[in-house]
Amino acid sequence: MKELISIVIPCYRSGGMLAEVVDEINGEMEKCRDSYDYEIILVNDCSPDDTFEVIRKLCGKQENITGVNLAKNFGQHAALMAGFHQMRGDILVCMDDDGQTPAGAIGDLIKGLEEGSDVVYARYGNKRHNAFRNFGSRVNDWMLCFLLDKPKDLYISSFFAARRFVVDEMLRYRNPYPYVIGLVLRSTRNISNVEVEHRDRRAGESGYTLGKLLGLWFNGFTAFSEKPLRIATMLGMVCACLGFLYGVYTVIKKLVNPMVPIGFSSLMAAIVFIGGMLMVMLGLVGEYIGRMYICMNNAPQYVVREIVNEKEQQE
Repeated sequence: MKELISIVIPCYRSGGMLAEVVDEINGEMEKCRDSYDYEIILVNDCSPDDTFEVIRKLCGKQENITGVNLAKNFGQHAALMAGFHQMRGDILVCMDDDGQTPAGAIGDLIKGLEEGSDVVYARYGNKRHNAFRNFGSRVNDWMLCFLLDKPKDLYISSFFAARRFVVDEMLRYRNPYPYVIGLVLRSTRNISNVEVEHRDRRAGESGYTLGKLLGLWFNGFTAFSEKPLRIATMLGMVCACLGFLYGVYTVIKKLVNPMVPIGFSSLMAAIVFIGGMLMVMLGLVGEYIGRMYICMNNAPQYVVREIVNEKEQQE
């Protein structure tokens, strides 16, 4: 019996590229039809253009395509989770909607799974993103290594393949702040890389802004790591020790030379520094508590407005 590959693609402002991306996937999967069947799940993250209309047309042409339309923009990782809930396959493949991730490399990812890995990520020797996205990727990689204990030699990208048990473990996460990379790292450490060419974006611009990147980073370290709280505690202890030592220094200086005036500027600098650190720590604790409160209120990861070809997907 053939294994089923589920290809999940989050879509945003990609109406002009999706047909070409799907055609490329069809051509690649035709090469391995003797071993695998496949389905394509296109998740529209409330794109303001005609993306979902394009998805609807593609669903009408191919029965193995499922279209999911989200009610509002929930972000890439929430869109991925919506796609995971629709997939029926034994193997998951996630890729981008902009044509930068070549469908021709799907076979290489699958081969990595066949060789024993649980998850296989594409490694790009030369990323074709703009400077802002590349900087964001480097910061994200540092955060993953420091906060989530990602191996330093492991390259993380949005183009990857995973076994079904990893997907099932990710689907257990019901909170409103999904972070797919964190979910993968807490499911397995049997992860490998394969070299893949990263192509130029064929049309449009990246949907990631500074605000979205910051929100993604907050999701990563507040949902999957307590290290920021530990760092805040250590900084508080350091500030308290520095304040105590400075106080001892001031008393000794006054005893040695009573004529030395107490420095108003240094006192204000110490107050401002300690006050700023306290505000940062309180804000960090508040971020954790706020997210706990939202989770307790059962805020949704995503809201589905419409599913096209849902009947075929459930059979």
